[in-house]
Amino acid sequence: MASIQWYPGHIAKAERNLKEQLKKVDLVLEVRDARIPLASHHPLLLNWIGNKPKLLILNRVDLIPEVIKDSWSRWFRRTDENFHFTNAKQGEGIKPILRTCASLGETINSKRQEKGMMPRAVRAVVLGFPNVGKSALINRLLGRKVAASARRVGVTRQLHWVRISPTIELLDAPGVIPSRLEDQEAAVKLAICEDIGEASYDNQLIAEAFIGLLQELEETENLAIRYGLEASADTAEDYLEKLAQQRYQDDKERCAQAILNDFRQGLLGPIALELPPDTL
Repeated sequence: MASIQWYPGHIAKAERNLKEQLKKVDLVLEVRDARIPLASHHPLLLNWIGNKPKLLILNRVDLIPEVIKDSWSRWFRRTDENFHFTNAKQGEGIKPILRTCASLGETINSKRQEKGMMPRAVRAVVLGFPNVGKSALINRLLGRKVAASARRVGVTRQLHWVRISPTIELLDAPGVIPSRLEDQEAAVKLAICEDIGEASYDNQLIAEAFIGLLQELEETENLAIRYGLEASADTAEDYLEKLAQQRYQDDKERCAQAILNDFRQGLLGPIALELPPDTL
């Protein structure tokens, strides 16, 4: 498979502006895709934010099995992450985030007062890869739509501040992505989950990679239920070809797009593409 690389001009510009705005920020909300909690972590994020407090948001929890959510919860607790699972599209898991932000805000303002500074609204930034649900999260935190949200990358292109409450301000930032994707296994997962621009990959190759990943995870029954074609005995390439012949008039491109769209919309059922490292 050809290397997956994607770094459009609007992201490069937004990243430069973001680094300037980060100097004004007190708190970081990092949004990741719950289907791929490791692959959707920006490798440079911790360098950018330094010792600022961080809250990890694992969005799209509705698209993974409950047992996998529990496994990740145990794993993240051992790493001392301050984390929450959400389904921002439906508004699930939002109130605990507001409570945590308010609590962290009190701590931040207490430290300001100790230094002789006046308390003020806490400034938080929402960061993450494209299309992981940052704008949907902001809309839910605010209780009304102020940030554009859609199931495609590149919807948010400029940084802007929104006031969530008298005590919290949020910076909505475009999705950020490394200028070069060194981890190509992670890049493939980002492509499968549509957390990277479509121009960076070939649908058929990514669909085959997805089928192969399901075979590794022993989750092929989801494909059999949806399409009536068992995948465990075939190579991923053979399965795509057979399915295209049976259901899509031998059109492999259309078949690949259908498989990826069905997964992305949850029509294949809840599927996690990553497990905590100690369970592999």
